[in-house]
Amino acid sequence: MTGQDDLKRAVAKAAIGYIPGDCIVGVGTGSTANFFIDELAGIRHKIRGAVASSEASAKRLQGHGIEVLSLNEAGDLPVYVDGADEITRHMHMIKGGGGALTREKIVAAASKKFICVCDSSKLVNVLGKFPLPVEVIPMARSYVARQLVALGGQPMLREGFTTDNGNVILDVHGLKIMNPVELEATLDHIAGVVTNGLFARRAADVLLLGTPEGVKTMTA
Repeated sequence: MTGQDDLKRAVAKAAIGYIPGDCIVGVGTGSTANFFIDELAGIRHKIRGAVASSEASAKRLQGHGIEVLSLNEAGDLPVYVDGADEITRHMHMIKGGGGALTREKIVAAASKKFICVCDSSKLVNVLGKFPLPVEVIPMARSYVARQLVALGGQPMLREGFTTDNGNVILDVHGLKIMNPVELEATLDHIAGVVTNGLFARRAADVLLLGTPEGVKTMTA
């Protein structure tokens, strides 16, 4: 196991402390979320189930014997736990490296508290070094790409990838995102965009950051 995996496992364990008893938990997608799912298995008898933000996470949860419910069945959730590709001290994030950004954003929006779990390499001063994922309806791909270029980005189609919703992803390089709340809204208003990977309007409430010195807890 690499050092980075150790950090991810440590924050996943720390996140368990934020899970109320007898609740339905919102669960994210990605390598750190996978560690959290594995830790959640240890308290599966204390929770009622989970809402997954991707088919992959749903399968992993079910593999641990945790019941997976749809968000429509579950209603509002007390807590959502997920990682980030980049996060600032203001709790603004870029997410979607795994391609599950739309469902992640929906589950996050329906959750009272968003716990972000990641290792210290993901903490940045300015978002944008990690390419910003934008989920797009296929027929709008080239139109949206032109709009992204006009905004100063360099969009690249994520080759050979289709989201769980049947759409494509444009990864936007070359952005230095100084106002993530404003850019998130601008991108969402482009016709054909399903959503984008900026989580700024619904930022994280708590960041559990894995460092060599231990897990650091940060809030906005």
